[in-house]
Amino acid sequence: MAPSRTQAQGPRPVTSLAEYTKSVPRKQPPWQGARGLEPVVDGWLKSERVRPCFAANKDYAGRDAHYAPMPAGLHPALVRALDASGIDELYAHQARAFEVGSRGRSFVVATPTASGKSLCFHLPVLDRLLKEPDARALYFFPTKALARDQEASLHELLARAGNIERNLGVVTYDGDTPADARRAAREQGGIVITNPDMLHTGVLPHHTSWARTLQNLRYVVIDELHTYRGVFGSNVANVIRRLLRIARFHGSDPILLGATATIGNPREHAARLFGKQEKDIELIDDSGAPQGERKFFLYNPPVVNAELGIRASYVKQTVSLAADLVRAKVPTIVFGPSRNSVEMMLKYLREKLAGEVEPGRIMAYRGGYLPDQRRDIERRLRNGEILCVIATSALELGIDVGALDAVVCASYPGSVAGLWQRFGRAGRRGSLSICVLVACSAPLDQFLANQPSYLLGAPVEQARIDPDNVEILVQHLKCAAFELPFRQGDRFGSLGEEDTSAALDFLAQHHVLHKAELPAGGHAYHWAADAYPANDVSLRSVGWDNVVIVDVEHDRAIGELDWRSAHTMLHEQAIYQHDAECWQVEKFDYENHKAFVRKVAPDYFTDAMTYTNVSVLEVEDSASVSDSDSVPLFAWGEVSVVEKVAGYKKIKFQTHENAGYGEVRLPEMQMHTTAFWISLGDARAFADIAPPAQLVDGLRGLGIALETVATFTLMCDARDIGMTLADASAIAAPAAEQVTAHGGMDPTKSTLFLYEQVPGGTGLAERIFALRERLLAAARDLITSCSCESGCPACVGPTAGAGHASGRKRVAVALLERLC
Repeated sequence: MAPSRTQAQGPRPVTSLAEYTKSVPRKQPPWQGARGLEPVVDGWLKSERVRPCFAANKDYAGRDAHYAPMPAGLHPALVRALDASGIDELYAHQARAFEVGSRGRSFVVATPTASGKSLCFHLPVLDRLLKEPDARALYFFPTKALARDQEASLHELLARAGNIERNLGVVTYDGDTPADARRAAREQGGIVITNPDMLHTGVLPHHTSWARTLQNLRYVVIDELHTYRGVFGSNVANVIRRLLRIARFHGSDPILLGATATIGNPREHAARLFGKQEKDIELIDDSGAPQGERKFFLYNPPVVNAELGIRASYVKQTVSLAADLVRAKVPTIVFGPSRNSVEMMLKYLREKLAGEVEPGRIMAYRGGYLPDQRRDIERRLRNGEILCVIATSALELGIDVGALDAVVCASYPGSVAGLWQRFGRAGRRGSLSICVLVACSAPLDQFLANQPSYLLGAPVEQARIDPDNVEILVQHLKCAAFELPFRQGDRFGSLGEEDTSAALDFLAQHHVLHKAELPAGGHAYHWAADAYPANDVSLRSVGWDNVVIVDVEHDRAIGELDWRSAHTMLHEQAIYQHDAECWQVEKFDYENHKAFVRKVAPDYFTDAMTYTNVSVLEVEDSASVSDSDSVPLFAWGEVSVVEKVAGYKKIKFQTHENAGYGEVRLPEMQMHTTAFWISLGDARAFADIAPPAQLVDGLRGLGIALETVATFTLMCDARDIGMTLADASAIAAPAAEQVTAHGGMDPTKSTLFLYEQVPGGTGLAERIFALRERLLAAARDLITSCSCESGCPACVGPTAGAGHASGRKRVAVALLERLC
């Protein structure tokens, strides 16, 4: 380890721009130095209210930093910039990244949050651009906020460099960039910062305007690789394929540099995303950054109804714990699972601390806020003006949010990687920090609360993508052909020449491409349609047009929502919550994507009721319990998933009592994906277990347990898999209505579906089918090991009553015994 500065030389150097920013003296907030974290933790451990609810309590020791000398080949201007930041040594992983990147080898950095990953790619890129005046680099980040944050970081670093040889021209190019700045990005941008969506629609289709950048493109930096998973990641992998194809056309072969939070397969994931072999990518995963002491708590809310296994509201319990921290003036971030939950927690926390903490020091941050409001919150977080922020996953990424000491996560976010990514937002100063996971009543959370050792010892999930998914691939082939014609013998991504030609011939047969003979022999494929293909290909599987939310009294926009979420949050008569205020939707202009709202002060909020129906389109494979069975009980294949918002509930604030219902009249949403299903065929064959209606209820409980164990076994996000009951033999089965006794289906033809929540699927359904025996056995063990009598949220979900011999739990176990 390289020697550190002596006492005479000054304090230990900071080694990242974010750390430097936090070390600069600024006006001390009023709460600084008051009370602190330790008294809160001590109080919790002594409290008869809190301590009994801790299902797990674990201490993580801190870790010292490992330094390396400043690289000898680093450009003097960058040495000056780092020295001006108080940095005369690098973390070991930063020095290694510079060495690998500067010799022209692609790498992926996989180190914890706040370990200084930005300098890992900033240094080799800036070094090359300073030494080669015409060189260019392209950065892209998954969100606009992160792109703007990194732009500020780069400008800050270059400002400290002093008299550099030329103006590098760091420019952000996204949907918010003005026209004159866009021209500057194309003509003068040494580093162009963008996002995948803008690269997809704004750069690649117009690559001739970017010729100067593309012919001199030396580096492509892709940050937050762990966010590029599922259908989004599969789309982004194809965008990268198109980028590299265009770059080669302009005469460049850029080096790809990636960074990710901790995932189980960083090198494999980077290779699939970059379109390279694993051997061609260097993995840098040994962090040299220090880490402060951390305390972890898993809090399971107290039981309020022992018979039904119902626990206290996790939202209100989260608010109670957060209030303890805020009263002690502990800088805190609270993560909520949804926009509505974030707004409810903001309202409850402000009410709970009214008179103690100014409302402006407790803020929410989520998708749907307008850009100016988000940037103001980001600025105030960095400056330490906000004591508590309540956020969705929008603040999960590496935006500099200043120095935080506590993270409270309201419900399990769906993956181990996501959980620790959130927990990494605290403890950035190297001091003590705490992380609290508040379990909700969902089976997945209760499974973790009952078996916390699984969470604490679980391997981090692998990020999975399928760039060759036919639906995704064909769409990007269209975009690629629009950008640059294909010639006979060309390859696209990992496809061979024959497969590429076959796909292009398919598009030519449908008159999307024109196949033309070339004078020198062979043929070429040219774009032949009138439409602009990139506009019809969404990388995130939602409509391109967000719904604008308009205040009718003042005729101004107050926010926006993505198209899919608008169906559940902006239907007419919905209560839309924004910055702890309530707005009632008076009109949802479905065609023009506008929702007109008026501020109200109700004592309730609304929750949409969504019905889901699954219909089988094509069976890929099937199997029976035994060779003698005539009914194929297990299968997987392509399905159509139809979702419809059919109504909403009015739920009282604070008590969360149901105060009534309302109807919603909106068109249904349809998705083509893959699913695994268990079909009982004629339910009369299981008459010895239970009557048809009870059999369907037991099958639903089986599905809840199976979904829980599948999520952990496949190490995927809980949001990747959906579960419903339907009639597999029907092409247009009735909706699976959750409010009826047996789902509104024919009880003699009951089928359980586990379907993928992304169009086209990413291979999860096929893996569930292959592992079905193991998963069914695990589901049986989960249910039988639960201490409840007839069912609870930890195993088969809450039941309508307890103590009945024909309860959901008994039927689910009997079905599993038969199926196993």
